[in-house]
Amino acid sequence: MSTAPPLNPAHTALLVMDYQPAILAALPEDGVREVLLSRVEGAVADVRAGGGTVAYVRVGFTEADWDAIPAANKSFAPVARHRLMHHEDPAVALHERLTPEEGDIVVRKVRYGGLSTTDLDRRLRERGIDTLVVSGISTSGAVLSTVMDAADRDYRLYVLSDGVADPDTEVHHVLLRQVLPTRAHVIDTAELRTLLRAG
Repeated sequence: MSTAPPLNPAHTALLVMDYQPAILAALPEDGVREVLLSRVEGAVADVRAGGGTVAYVRVGFTEADWDAIPAANKSFAPVARHRLMHHEDPAVALHERLTPEEGDIVVRKVRYGGLSTTDLDRRLRERGIDTLVVSGISTSGAVLSTVMDAADRDYRLYVLSDGVADPDTEVHHVLLRQVLPTRAHVIDTAELRTLLRAG
């Protein structure tokens, strides 16, 4: 049984980060991708049904974004050099099974964190959101960066253990068991449903 506090849906947003075909393709097998998509689809439906907010975050670059990345950026300089992840490429769109609806938030980022290069923080605050439920690919990239940043911004945080994944399964497990619990309540999608109802 979860020891995480109940969620007040009116002040809660589910972040769905980097669920894009190009990023999902980095995961080891199709079966894993299908299970992840199904779980996150269910979480989206639960949050919507409870009256919460759904926020989609995707990575994608314009020519200007590529040109602004310095050679010193170890992660993103190769993206700029090879002109990868153009924001209009269909493989960089949100996965077709996770289609935003009216009232959802959708932002485009150019770094790992969902808050760092977007207006997401402002848009969440305008809605009175103080609690984030984080899902995304990958655990060591978007999820870790966003959780650390959001913790510094004083959000109450939950990470969906079965709604995050990483190409490196060992790193994924270390982060879920040892690192992320220092900043967030780590729950699964079944617990999310229960906590939304209890709030």
